[in-house]
Amino acid sequence: MADFSQSDDLRGAQFVAVNLRGARFVRSDLSGAVMRGVDVSGADVDAPWLFDGGNFLRVNGVDVVPFVEAELNRRFPGRAERRAGDPEGLRAAWAKLERTWSSTLDRVAAMPAGTVDISVDGEWSFAQTLRHLVMATDTWLRKAILEVEQPYHPVGQPNVEYETDGYDLSVFAAAAPSYEEVLEARAGRQAMVRDYLATVTQDQLSLARQNPWAPGQPEAVLSCLHTILDEEWEHHRYAIRDLDAIEAGSHH
Repeated sequence: MADFSQSDDLRGAQFVAVNLRGARFVRSDLSGAVMRGVDVSGADVDAPWLFDGGNFLRVNGVDVVPFVEAELNRRFPGRAERRAGDPEGLRAAWAKLERTWSSTLDRVAAMPAGTVDISVDGEWSFAQTLRHLVMATDTWLRKAILEVEQPYHPVGQPNVEYETDGYDLSVFAAAAPSYEEVLEARAGRQAMVRDYLATVTQDQLSLARQNPWAPGQPEAVLSCLHTILDEEWEHHRYAIRDLDAIEAGSHH
């Protein structure tokens, strides 16, 4: 089996009569890819940025993005409110999100011991997902909005590219924390968002901040909050997907 990595630049490549059956593309840029006369039966596409900036994904000439968006909103009540633009709407959106996660934590607590540490198809375990959301909150609330100099909780799980992008991994714990420690850190960060939203004003939502991943690029406070909500809903979707696989015994 051939492996292609970041060092392999395949931009503009043409694949003609090539058999890609069972191929797996992870953290890969397929934007603008054109596929004609292809067999995509059984294909599974996960594109978390599909709904950003008027993107489209055409299948047989039909833009399927609106259908995917509507179906995800149906499956996850409260998700549609992640783009709220005023303090009251944001508070309501966060409250629904917290209730959703609370139900998922209850589900996990009722599953067999060790479930929280199972990785499905090489993805983050449930515990790692919660750790990443600690890190995401620290990035977009504590670092971006509150401008805390060292915002990160050691329990946080950085994204895969964090070190190769030149960031300091030493702020995070080298050893995996216990699930109890993860839950404590996660609850604390959820409370921080809740407390911030409790007092934020409309004027504060329009204040300019720096994008934590692109210093020099301004981001409104509202945009930072929307990113937090996006992170929460996307990772909840991943978590539910993997929990379903674990319960069905189809994980590996």
